[in-house]
Amino acid sequence: MSVHEVVATYLIETYLPLEQAAEAVAGEQSTGTFTAVARETPELRERFAARVVSIEELPPTGNPDLPGATRPPAPRTGSPGAGSPGAGSPGSADAAHAAGRTSGRVRVAFGLDNFGPSLPNVLAAVAGNLFELRQLAGIRLLDLDLPTPFAERYPGSQYGVRGTRELLDRPDGVLLGTIVKPSIGLPPEELRLVVRELAEAGIDFIKDDELMGNPPHSPLADRVAVVTEELDKVAARTGRRPMYAFNITDDLDRMAANQDLVQAAGGTCVMVCVNLVGFTALAWLRERCALPIHGHRAMTGVYTRAPQLGIDYVAWSKLARLAGADHLHTNGLSNKFYETDEEVLRSITAVRTPLLGGYETLPVLSSGQTPGLAPETYRRTNTTDLLVLAGGGIHGHPSGPAAGVTAMRAAWSAATSNTDLDKAATQVPALREALDKFGGIRA
Repeated sequence: MSVHEVVATYLIETYLPLEQAAEAVAGEQSTGTFTAVARETPELRERFAARVVSIEELPPTGNPDLPGATRPPAPRTGSPGAGSPGAGSPGSADAAHAAGRTSGRVRVAFGLDNFGPSLPNVLAAVAGNLFELRQLAGIRLLDLDLPTPFAERYPGSQYGVRGTRELLDRPDGVLLGTIVKPSIGLPPEELRLVVRELAEAGIDFIKDDELMGNPPHSPLADRVAVVTEELDKVAARTGRRPMYAFNITDDLDRMAANQDLVQAAGGTCVMVCVNLVGFTALAWLRERCALPIHGHRAMTGVYTRAPQLGIDYVAWSKLARLAGADHLHTNGLSNKFYETDEEVLRSITAVRTPLLGGYETLPVLSSGQTPGLAPETYRRTNTTDLLVLAGGGIHGHPSGPAAGVTAMRAAWSAATSNTDLDKAATQVPALREALDKFGGIRA
């Protein structure tokens, strides 16, 4: 890849020839429009027009058409096959294939001269209006290859895996954490009790829920004061201090003040909901923040859930890492949301894959995680460079959150030592209780 280009990879579905649809994407997102214009000279196109690098035709996906997609006229009533048993309905995979819809993986190169190493402006080029083009029955940004000038402009994570381990004094082994539950509603003094129990049980990481920002019933300033005070007390007694990620997501001026508040109080981590503030705001915070930034993926499903539309997690995660996330949510195996285990594993691999020579980011596994998932998670990821968050899996333990922490720790110890969980549970009653309640891998 040239240092002067960004290469975007798309899944395109169209009733036009793939070459024509690909050229429509390249033209709309660079020098072209719906008709020829006077000043789009050959010289200008040569310098600024996006170019189609490659087209790979794929088998039909079975995805429905996007609303408003240009389709061939429907067969007239009485034509062969119309209304016959088994004929596909409009928009179905059978009807689309019969009508000549094709799918392809298309790579388009955009000259860096068009936008420079700028996160918001590269998104305008590689995403922008293309999701609205009538020529496309489906369009998904799958991946981005970014040139080195982006590494020169954006420093990426400050801490990543190694820095987080150093702050926690956990040089090896999986990092175990949880989310404060109930997600909202706890007054600060009850939060103090939750934090005390979790910290004394030896947890590595605690975070605010993404729903808990700066509400009147539990202002951020009050939470910061209570939590940091309690963690200091536990550290004095035990010698260990878990990391607590305070949710500082807010408008820019307030987000900066929130970061300053946490840092001044001796906090060790802040959390930002990446999609709610945007990549640009995350990069802005990274320039000002001295603490690890825990990147939450709330609202990512808007971009990733529909297979024929949006931005794939692989591309999304590169932008979040570039912008400065030290930790990044990937979802977890057997999760409570829509993603398959294969999709989750692909997301974990994406976060762990080197980007522009660095940008080390810690994958965060969450969503329905319990002790019984540890062996399969370890087997399929083959790493302990993970932050595993169990909300209900810890707080919902029959004997309480401290026992939930003990059970998670025992499960991961068994997983990494290739010990059968049921055998380990004979030595750890808290693990036995957890397995009896939550089971193992869930279908």
